[in-house]
Amino acid sequence: MNLETVIFGGMFVLALGSSLAMLFARNAVHTALFLVMTQLALALAFLLQGAFFIAAIQIILYAGAIMVLFLFVIMLLGVDRTENLRVEP
Repeated sequence: MNLETVIFGGMFVLALGSSLAMLFARNAVHTALFLVMTQLALALAFLLQGAFFIAAIQIILYAGAIMVLFLFVIMLLGVDRTENLRVEP
């Protein structure tokens, strides 16, 4: 068992765990952050395969620019707050 296999196994566990956490997260901000973690794990998988350009694009474009835009929209709309749905008489 070499170092590349250990790193791939850790990356797989990280990607799978963050993907499942993204599905079951109740907060929209946490969901976006788990998506960033999943994308970083996928970039590590691309690095292990020798696809350096695709890994760099994955980090810079998706995890960097697009997710920052998603987080900005989530924060701007105030989706992270829970609203009181109880009707006051």
